[in-house]
Amino acid sequence: MSERNRGFSPDFLTELFQNPLDPGYADAAARRARTGKPARPGWSVGPITLVVVLLLGFLCAVAYRQTMAEEPGRAQARSGLVEQIKQRQGETDNLSVRADQLREEVNRQREAALGGSQAARLRDLEARAGLGRVRGDGVVVRLADGPAGGESLSGAKVGPARVLYSDLQGVANDLWSAGAEAIAINGQRLTATSTIRSAGEAILVDFRPVTGPYEVSAIGPGSMRRTYEGSRSALTMRRVSQENGLSFGVRDEDGLTLPAAPEPRLRYAEPAVSPSVSPSGGDESSDSSTSPSPSGGGR
Repeated sequence: MSERNRGFSPDFLTELFQNPLDPGYADAAARRARTGKPARPGWSVGPITLVVVLLLGFLCAVAYRQTMAEEPGRAQARSGLVEQIKQRQGETDNLSVRADQLREEVNRQREAALGGSQAARLRDLEARAGLGRVRGDGVVVRLADGPAGGESLSGAKVGPARVLYSDLQGVANDLWSAGAEAIAINGQRLTATSTIRSAGEAILVDFRPVTGPYEVSAIGPGSMRRTYEGSRSALTMRRVSQENGLSFGVRDEDGLTLPAAPEPRLRYAEPAVSPSVSPSGGDESSDSSTSPSPSGGGR
């Protein structure tokens, strides 16, 4: 069909269905019949294009060989870093054990110097502050990551439901509210200055990593479990465990032993230094104000 016979009528849809092919197809067919050669799609592979393609292939091959050649060095460096991390972790554990031994020796020396009633009062204060080892009946809340997930609607792999640091925060806070007197997470004792944070995919308790399954152990009164079961974190974690497969459970435990927390790094406020008297000969009995200390006092 020639182009002059193709026009636009008032009924454009009718014309479109009557002449569905573009005139370019008819021109290409006529040119192929006239020359006897198939029409090219609009571009050709010339010598310059072939050289560029070969050059790019050569550069890719060189980059691949260089990457593979450097892989053993990177693997060796990675294994060296892993060994250093394991060595430092072992040294830290040994120092922690030594610190516990020294702390017990200091406690024995101090109790011998203080006497009966004062030593008992000191032990009670240390237990309340988290600086002394305690033993008693309580509750253990266990959380663990869920099993590996399946596929999403888009076909992508879905990872397992993971325990978050905020989950441990909620469990610990609700146990305190339920009457807990001492709490530890995987053996890490919590105090008034403890922190539960995340660093990447790791959970840190007082800047020490803990791994799943996570056990939050608490010593407290006999009604603590019943009170905790009705808390917000318990209800939330049970719903998450039913929907996403995350493991969550609460059980009573007799004879729990919670270790002492490391000595905290406390900061003390110091009074501000009073300004010196001006040597201008003014009245020394005149009022002179001093700036308050950071703690709000210090007059």
